[in-house]
Amino acid sequence: MDFLRGLTRLALFSAALLFVISARASVIFETYSPYHHILVNDQGGFRILSFDGSTETRMLLANPLRGHFEYTEYLHTPWLWNHEIKRVAMVGLGGGSTQRAYQAYYTNVLVDTVELDPAVVSVAKKYFGVAETAKHKIYNEDGRVFLRRATESYDLIIMDAYTTTRYGSSIPPHLTTREFFALASSRLITNGVLAYNVIGQVQGWHSDFVGALYRTIKDVFPQVYLFPARESQNVVFVATKLAEPFDAARVRREGAALVRSGAIKLPMFSARIQSFINTPPPGAATSAVLTDDRAPVEGLLGN
Repeated sequence: MDFLRGLTRLALFSAALLFVISARASVIFETYSPYHHILVNDQGGFRILSFDGSTETRMLLANPLRGHFEYTEYLHTPWLWNHEIKRVAMVGLGGGSTQRAYQAYYTNVLVDTVELDPAVVSVAKKYFGVAETAKHKIYNEDGRVFLRRATESYDLIIMDAYTTTRYGSSIPPHLTTREFFALASSRLITNGVLAYNVIGQVQGWHSDFVGALYRTIKDVFPQVYLFPARESQNVVFVATKLAEPFDAARVRREGAALVRSGAIKLPMFSARIQSFINTPPPGAATSAVLTDDRAPVEGLLGN
């Protein structure tokens, strides 16, 4: 019996080892940068980018415009408030899902991407097809520093910047404060729009941070809206410099007009705008405004 048990344990160990070897076989690139442990692997027809064990980007190899995470499609909703977007600043690159879509669907739009980690830029170019062109420039810089030094005005600023601390995935605190949003507003045109991705929920997981960020953005921008993702734990904030409020009926009308005119070609756009919320998240009622002097992001995230 001991002999049989030994054979069973050996078989289980061999199977586990084969599984590990098989999983590692899908890894096509791995490196450590000053900011991340970066891993690229292919699995089930998808190419996946991970930072420090957290999945950042997913791309269908057979069609790079598909396979991305749902939340990236909510980063197209700013067109509801500005139908003539010409110049965009995106803070955070990852595998370039949003940049790739903007280059494909809005061929007359100029995009400036700001990415702090040069290793991420290299990986995005080599393994995810991100390209610098006359209409897409990449700047290796901190997002706040870039905006402070910018001489251009933007129609849209998109924030999708995450970092990893010893407690887990987090947003850099200096990109969450009233002072930061005042800077972003100063770099937007009169009817400019800010879009900001947050990993969390309106109610539930990370809702304290969602509430605090809403309260902080609303301290600077006259209107702030929410688009909670349905298939992931993401909320995209959209803040507008124009004070005119939008309701769900207005959003549907504007969306239908954009699709009908061909200005928006994103296949799921009409479905995504159904997530629109124009009321504050519950956590905003008891949240303090985040400032450069006090922005306890880690505590609010429960890290």
